[in-house]
Amino acid sequence: MRYGFWLPVFGGWLRNIDDEHMPASFDYVRDLCTRAEDLGYDLTLIAELNLNDIKGVEADSLDAVTTTAALAAVTRKLELMVAVRPTFHNPALLAKQAANIDRISGGRLTLNVVSSWWRDEATKYGIPFDEHDDRYARTSEWLDVLSNCWAQQGTTFHGRFYDVDDNILSPKPMPHRTYSRAPQGLTRPTLYAGGESETAKNLIAAKCDAYLMHGDDPSTIAAKVADMKQRRAQHPNLQPLIFGVTGYCIVRDSEAEANREVERITAQPDPTQSPAGFANFQQWITGSQLEKKLSLRDYSVSNRGLHSGLIGTPEQVKQRLADFEGAGCSLVLLQSSPQHDEMARFSAQVMR
Repeated sequence: MRYGFWLPVFGGWLRNIDDEHMPASFDYVRDLCTRAEDLGYDLTLIAELNLNDIKGVEADSLDAVTTTAALAAVTRKLELMVAVRPTFHNPALLAKQAANIDRISGGRLTLNVVSSWWRDEATKYGIPFDEHDDRYARTSEWLDVLSNCWAQQGTTFHGRFYDVDDNILSPKPMPHRTYSRAPQGLTRPTLYAGGESETAKNLIAAKCDAYLMHGDDPSTIAAKVADMKQRRAQHPNLQPLIFGVTGYCIVRDSEAEANREVERITAQPDPTQSPAGFANFQQWITGSQLEKKLSLRDYSVSNRGLHSGLIGTPEQVKQRLADFEGAGCSLVLLQSSPQHDEMARFSAQVMR
């Protein structure tokens, strides 16, 4: 199992708690990443939203690509998984930027390709907003352009969404991946993606390297892994998919203490009490095709993190992680609050 963490680019993960003591600043995330390397973490996921979905649209949030570039220069071994949304990035230009960041990091950049869901964010930034299936049709073309620009000189592509003529991209990404357990033989950044619609799952099976899942119990995750393996088998020329799962983690000395923390962070999930954090609930529900309904209590913690059940004593959390590994996952992406304290606790009591 590899251990990753979500970078707190939004200042936290809790919609009911205003101040989680983890400011959305580069100083904080830089110190968190350099400390995480010493604690034994393998990677960080840098999410991309131009507006703050957790603390409200007026709150600070860090830009994903420029933050990743800065972290590439000050970290040594951490895999830097930056989220990118095709709607917001021309694929040939992003290929150029990513190759440069990959070189700065010494071959540690990876991408999490995300099809946008938030209409208001797109319109506030002057970006056209596609409906669900069109977003994935765009993503499919985007991945073709990106991969071809990395692999060859003279890429030409004419599609519904993109037109590229005789692209020249130098330098290419680092030919050798230098982060922990990089896919064997891969000479470009790993492509991660997630999604629960049929369209998303078929696209990921055909054109990506790894499937990332929101929080769920191990048996549900095992079923998803089995399904995606079947879809991947339709593309025998591709390596097996990597599987990862998100989880919000609470490690305490007793189960009762852990449960008290759950109650604290989910108490009274009422949009009228925390209007900024819950303002986008309906847009998230309607903009994504989810496999299960989500309650306001679930939404009070980002990315369905509580559903993973990484809550309890160190022994209980270790067993849960073993269950996820048994389900086919080789990566867990953790959220916690405040991260500088909780990540150190997790490292000392669970990872080691």
